[in-house]
Amino acid sequence: MFLADLTWPAVQALDRKLPVVIPIAAVEQHGHHLPVYTDSLLLGEVVRRAEPGVRDRALFAPLQWLGNSHHHIDYPGTMSASPRLYLDLLHDLAANLLRIGFERLLFLNGHGGNIIPCKQVIFELRQNHRARADLLLLFASYWDLAKPFEEREGFVQNTMGHACEWETSMIQRLAPHLVAEDVSKLQTVPFGDGFAPGYRGWITKDRTPTGHIGSPEQATPEKGEFLFNSFSAGVVKFLARMENWDGGSWS
Repeated sequence: MFLADLTWPAVQALDRKLPVVIPIAAVEQHGHHLPVYTDSLLLGEVVRRAEPGVRDRALFAPLQWLGNSHHHIDYPGTMSASPRLYLDLLHDLAANLLRIGFERLLFLNGHGGNIIPCKQVIFELRQNHRARADLLLLFASYWDLAKPFEEREGFVQNTMGHACEWETSMIQRLAPHLVAEDVSKLQTVPFGDGFAPGYRGWITKDRTPTGHIGSPEQATPEKGEFLFNSFSAGVVKFLARMENWDGGSWS
């Protein structure tokens, strides 16, 4: 069920224990071969495929295309909100839903730069509603809700990169006309360890001259279809966990 399709009286009539999903993505550079709207296109398709699996058992808010992409800001076409501004935006989006009584919220993420601000948002919201033991405030990136590399042979990557094998495969499947060049001629840009187990502050140019990270040359539309199905099924399963939450336990 999509919030955008409903009237306000229809929203008013909804069960306040209904899981509400706020999809958050980005508009930013995706190398030489993928469009700047990649993250939003991919998350939108995951949501579109997941919705029939829940129908009226979950409510999907409109996708938020503005993300925290300042690490990509050196590349033309990137549209970004600064981290603090983005945190405030997400806070207010969630607060709108909490104010009218919804109890179970999920920020469903489609962009790596949104992870830290959004986790901070749900942390702050929980502190601000300390008396509300009924609240379930969650964050998840769609690619963490499934393990496609364990379900199908042939994947080189076992995690999401950037304009990588996974994202390139999905755009090849969803919108092949938007793939700007022959990806088979591209070269892998290694993920690196970034001083793990420590965490290094970085901008994209620290890691890649072209803008991609991972192995786009390994992409195929067939992999893309499999990824979409795997990720959307993962979203449906996660929403079932939210729906079945007993209203008090930790997990």
